Amino acid sequence: MAGLDLAIYYRAKEVGAARKDRQPTVSDDNRMADAHKSAGVDIAEADAGLRNIVRHITATWPNSGIGAVQLPIGYFANIINIGGDIGLSICTDGVGSKAIIAEMMRKYDTIGIDCIAMNVNDLLCVGARPLSLVDYIAVERADAAMLDGIAIGLAEGARQAGISISGGEIAQLRDIVRGFDLVGTAVGTVKLDRIIVGRNIRPGDRVIGLASSGLHSNGYTLARRVLFTEAGLSVDDAVPELGCALGEELLRPTFIYVPEILELIERMPDVGALLHITGDGLLNLPRIDAEIGFVLDNLPPPPPIFELIEQRGGISRAEMFEVYNMGIGFCVVLPERDVEAALAILARHGRRAQVIGHAVADPEKRVHLPQHALIGGGKRFRPA
Repeated sequence: MAGLDLAIYYRAKEVGAARKDRQPTVSDDNRMADAHKSAGVDIAEADAGLRNIVRHITATWPNSGIGAVQLPIGYFANIINIGGDIGLSICTDGVGSKAIIAEMMRKYDTIGIDCIAMNVNDLLCVGARPLSLVDYIAVERADAAMLDGIAIGLAEGARQAGISISGGEIAQLRDIVRGFDLVGTAVGTVKLDRIIVGRNIRPGDRVIGLASSGLHSNGYTLARRVLFTEAGLSVDDAVPELGCALGEELLRPTFIYVPEILELIERMPDVGALLHITGDGLLNLPRIDAEIGFVLDNLPPPPPIFELIEQRGGISRAEMFEVYNMGIGFCVVLPERDVEAALAILARHGRRAQVIGHAVADPEKRVHLPQHALIGGGKRFRPA
């Protein structure tokens, strides 16, 4: 999800929520639309509204000079010309229903890390150096201890990302909010001639996958339905395959990839694309600005939390890859000659990473997962 990435943002918030709540594995698109509508989301109506939103928003864009928007709607973040050769990158994102897990556990000192991570990782995807963030906390009622815990996490996330928190707002919305919601807007800078959106990727370039810490901050609607409603588990239950209590695993903070990715950008001018693997999983890869597809034929085994959701919910492997990162939290696409040096940088930062595949010429921009006999395009994986 991203700040000015409204096409992705609105579609993911509405359509993605319906997909996570539907019964798994409906292959026919018309039946899928009916399932979404019966769950309370009318895709056709949402798409019509989306087109209107995009039309109104892009009408505000200056044609050139100061304030000119540098990218079309659809990427992880956007960039505004602020004069000279510098662009201001901006994005906004929140923690979604992961906040409900924090409420269930009455533990609030990590959720702020997720808010920072979801934003700064998006800024990295255009080659920007994150600088600062403002937060918005909407609460049902003011609770000093809860707000203190959220602030602790925000400060720790900012420390990990090397940014400041320059302001924010707390809104008490008893008639609207149940519990709390946490959102941030982050800014960074990037040279206008060093914006990274995947235009220079070539067939044969390698894809390095950086390990995730778990679910990160996506797919919690489905996870809660499967684990709590269907499997009857609670946050306090010790789950042997996880090696910890379920709530502890679900609240594990999203990794922040800022230091290592900034070093890669600085030392490797031929980095082709940087991709934050959030909602839609590995289907984030085709968001690049090139007619390139990907063959990901060396994916690591999904961590136990994903297998637990898949098995307890009877979820298809295709849907798991549509909803979750499946163990890969961030991807770097770069020429084969740079792979060894890139892996060395990542290892020096303590980051687990490996080559998971390569780029191929493909006007349809598909993602192939040979190990799982799946092929993906748009927002769906299907049997290969």
